[in-house]
Amino acid sequence: MKYKISLVFVLFVFGFNTKAQTFYKDVAGIFYARCTSCHHPGGNPYSFMNYTGVNQLKSVIQYDLNNNIMPPWKADTSYTRFQHERIITASEKTQILNWITGGALKGDTTQAPAAPVYSGAYQLKGAADIEVKIPTYTSTATSTDIYLCFSVPTGLTQDRVIRAFEIVPGNKAIVHHAVIMADSNGTYVSNLGGSCYNIPGDYAIGTFAPGTKATVFPNAPQLRAGIRLKAGSNVILQMHYPKGSAGQIDSTKIRLYFYPTSTTGIRPIYVTTPLQNWSMFIPANTTQTFTAYYPTSGTLTDSLSLFGVFPHAHLLGKSMLLYAVKPGVDTIPMIHVPKWDFEWQDYYTYKKLVKIPAGYRLFAKHVYDNTTANPHNPVPVNVTAGVNTNNEMLFDGVMSLLYQPGDELIDLEGLMQQDTLFSGIKENKEIITNRLRAIAFPNPFSNSVSIRYALFENVNVTIDFKDILGRKISTSNTGKQTEGIKEFIWNGKSDSGDLLPQGVYFYSIRAGEQVFDGKIIKQ
Repeated sequence: MKYKISLVFVLFVFGFNTKAQTFYKDVAGIFYARCTSCHHPGGNPYSFMNYTGVNQLKSVIQYDLNNNIMPPWKADTSYTRFQHERIITASEKTQILNWITGGALKGDTTQAPAAPVYSGAYQLKGAADIEVKIPTYTSTATSTDIYLCFSVPTGLTQDRVIRAFEIVPGNKAIVHHAVIMADSNGTYVSNLGGSCYNIPGDYAIGTFAPGTKATVFPNAPQLRAGIRLKAGSNVILQMHYPKGSAGQIDSTKIRLYFYPTSTTGIRPIYVTTPLQNWSMFIPANTTQTFTAYYPTSGTLTDSLSLFGVFPHAHLLGKSMLLYAVKPGVDTIPMIHVPKWDFEWQDYYTYKKLVKIPAGYRLFAKHVYDNTTANPHNPVPVNVTAGVNTNNEMLFDGVMSLLYQPGDELIDLEGLMQQDTLFSGIKENKEIITNRLRAIAFPNPFSNSVSIRYALFENVNVTIDFKDILGRKISTSNTGKQTEGIKEFIWNGKSDSGDLLPQGVYFYSIRAGEQVFDGKIIKQ
């Protein structure tokens, strides 16, 4: 009996340990499904396509998962559901964290599921019909933000309807946002004075902000939709470059895909920003709530079908709630962002068109945190509504169609999953000239910050740190480094050894001819 009890005990312990051990093969499928749409070669230098790449960044992954930083999806999925959601389930999150705390065991990687295949940097497959690109521009933004409006001819000799587009920043580190408008007359002249706040043009095409995806409109018998671009039009790109970006180079472009000219039955999509509030005042050390309605008085006279929604604020943004309301009757959910993140903005596209009947109004409520509890706001000051990064905005956009019976039954997500433009990521012949990328964590930081960057060749590396006015405060020349993942730890001190105060700082990594600029916050 004693022998049998011991044997049972041994078997129990052995079985328990075997079950508790997790190897890379057990979590690889989660990384493939939840992470690699961004983290793949050509899309992000920190690739999660194999054990080596994941293991090198396991501490960053652990930190981001524990703090709900990654995956970067800010919309509340219990309020409204959207296409292309970058989410992870609680079970998947637990599996990855358990694997990391258990030692990130490699095991037999040949037993991992097959990795997905990616082949480039662009989000959309195939060559665009045309690419409209601003001239190479060197930022002059030193102590203030600048807004420039580039007017670029399309060369179109006949009207075309936009089927899809992708806005590609030439320098992600300095492109705060880009707003794309159409000038049907083709007469507007570029305004490069730095104060082009009111964007000229007849109608909007789209918007880029950090995290923005490519836009593809449905092309199916159930729904065929797009934005008309007239012959002879110019495309106007309003570029916002933040203070401190002086000397950095950008050449942002928009890649446009058109319907064939013989296509019929295309319904027009309208891109507007109906919800705005320009009377906000947020005193230092306060949390304030502001709202907006559309129409500002009365209700909608025509029913709409919402294709997507774009909530927008700046660094003080804390949360957002958008819905349509019929006074005294009910509400129709649009989007809830419980924890706003300025670095991740997007046009959220619905799984099905959302019907907003005539007689309703659109409503937005934003909460702004102008206290030290906001990690992006180490030194609170009075803030007003405005267009600069240190101002605030309530500026929420929508993509919509005029409603037709049955719109709300159309399965947009199903149509998009079958769309050939989303069937892969294929880079055109253009060479990506700057692949240098970096991440800083923890960010905000108190005592020190770790900056990890990827090198694709053996080069000399220099890392500079500047304050918010662009003044250099620290320089480190690391010498020649070999390719691979590297790490640099900064203690928040100047070259003279002075401990720097709380605030926003910028770092610049120069590796050979490539440069990466990032922002860090000392708290």
